[in-house]
Amino acid sequence: MRAPLVLPLTAVLACLTACSPAPRPESKTPAPALQAAAVAGQKFQHDGVELYFEVHGSGEPLLLIHGNGGSSRDLAAQIAYFRRNYRVIAMDSRDQGRSGDSAAKITYEKMTDDQAALLEHLKLSAVHVVGWSDGGIEALLLAIRHPAKVGKLVSMAANLTPKGLHPDTVRFIRDMLKDPAISARDRKVTEMMLTEPQIQLAELEKISAPALILASDHDMISDEHTLDIFHHIPNAQLQIFANATHMIPFDHPDRFNAVVAEFLQKPFVKVDRLGDTIKSLEKLRAAQAK
Repeated sequence: MRAPLVLPLTAVLACLTACSPAPRPESKTPAPALQAAAVAGQKFQHDGVELYFEVHGSGEPLLLIHGNGGSSRDLAAQIAYFRRNYRVIAMDSRDQGRSGDSAAKITYEKMTDDQAALLEHLKLSAVHVVGWSDGGIEALLLAIRHPAKVGKLVSMAANLTPKGLHPDTVRFIRDMLKDPAISARDRKVTEMMLTEPQIQLAELEKISAPALILASDHDMISDEHTLDIFHHIPNAQLQIFANATHMIPFDHPDRFNAVVAEFLQKPFVKVDRLGDTIKSLEKLRAAQAK
């Protein structure tokens, strides 16, 4: 049976949780970060849908985007960490969490445009964006569809098409949809993962924002697909978390948050594969000659 909170992140969060031999039950007592989040909750309307969002902290604006079937609650560890230095913004996507339902088919483009509308609502021009799973897809689309709104971009475990999902992930999604107990709401967002997104590699080449592409070595996304994303974004860096799964932002937030924080804080420098290697080699040989 699908666990209530584990679904949140990836085009397959649902998979992750349900695939675990012993799924983690949802805590009955909200963590301090979640209690604070509830106080900060607000709503606005876009495209006929009432959307729930939270704002925490102060500083440069940082937009966090959750995964499939989840909510901003899934990002509690990230909100608590980044609110110390950033104005953190997190919204529950349409048909998910505390946001309202939409009558029409749900798409990643619609959810991405909801995020852009939120930034307009808050009168923000450009923000840093960190997305996990489905949120990682929306982060990429935000940089494609609304490039002026994106400062730095972090995309964790995103896929451009359903073919980017690991075969085990696809099998699990299909099995989930056979469960007669699945709610209409969960069915809607789960079915989306079998047909969406449909992003062409060439579209990634339009992204001008500095980008950090993340995944784990045992992710729900195929390794080759993550590499394709990295290679087609002009100003991109890549990091694969060792001995980790799609759930690393939850399982090991210290590792995940530290990598993201370093990328956001340091000036972006694009490494030259051959040129920088030769420079370092020359320094190494010079040091040895002394």
